[in-house]
Amino acid sequence: MRTLRFHEYGPPLDVVRLDEAEIPTPGPGQVRIAVQACGLNPADWALCDGLFAGTLPRGIGLEVSGTVDALGSGVAGVEIGDAVLGPVPFRSSTAGASDHAVLDRWFPRPPGLDPVAAAALPMAVETAHHGLAGLGVPESADGITVFVNGAGTTVGYAAVQMVLRRGARVIASTGKTYADALRALGAQITAYGEGMAERILELAGGRVDLALDAAPVSNCLPEVVRTVGKPADVLTLSDFAAAHELGARTQFSANTVHDPGRTLGDYAQLAAKGEFTVPVARAVPLEDWRGAAELSLSGRAGGKLVLRLV
Repeated sequence: MRTLRFHEYGPPLDVVRLDEAEIPTPGPGQVRIAVQACGLNPADWALCDGLFAGTLPRGIGLEVSGTVDALGSGVAGVEIGDAVLGPVPFRSSTAGASDHAVLDRWFPRPPGLDPVAAAALPMAVETAHHGLAGLGVPESADGITVFVNGAGTTVGYAAVQMVLRRGARVIASTGKTYADALRALGAQITAYGEGMAERILELAGGRVDLALDAAPVSNCLPEVVRTVGKPADVLTLSDFAAAHELGARTQFSANTVHDPGRTLGDYAQLAAKGEFTVPVARAVPLEDWRGAAELSLSGRAGGKLVLRLV
């Protein structure tokens, strides 16, 4: 089968290649799918650079949609041919950017949700949910104001929708690409850059209750911290070094452990009904992966990049 993977660590565009590999066999409790679409993420490139280093070669592609074509022992509740989506284990010699992938966790892909839109969901949904759980945003958040920094990222965009569904007031920072769309969802919007904290404080009429930093590392965490009552009211998904210095929390803090449960399946159902989305910037054939990778690494994708396998 075709698969994107790397045989040594280094710059992604230097080490990733389109290989041929054996089709994986699902183990106990696993399913194998014929992959239809696979999302690309910054985490893929971090793996190439040595994050969670292990035995090589190593595959990339951490979220997929497709149809089940093999069942491991002990698997129940799913049948060959079922449409599913889910995250992909990342420690194997192949991963999601392949004609076939093995999943430990999967959810039905609802009718009406196309494979590309489905493949865009897992990382953004579960990362945003994890961050909000660690931050302590309650399921019923009436009367709470939450600031989402980096709402134009796929995780930030997902987080804004999640917080709004909980009834909170949301103030979000974003660039021009998704400002109008986020405003239409019900968020109050301001731009990045100098004076951001003052703009947030003015919009909020004082300090916000909680803040989620979903932006790439950009030295803006001190500005985010200025918008809350105390540094621990901020959780960052990216700037761990600054969080340590400032006293903010991170997605890997001990108190952020959570069980994702049915979260991804629930949001897939909402997406199928048009009530939730992760914006897709571009979907390209697997053979055109290099252009998609270059765009992803540039930080200017403007949404999720998805590889089509069929």
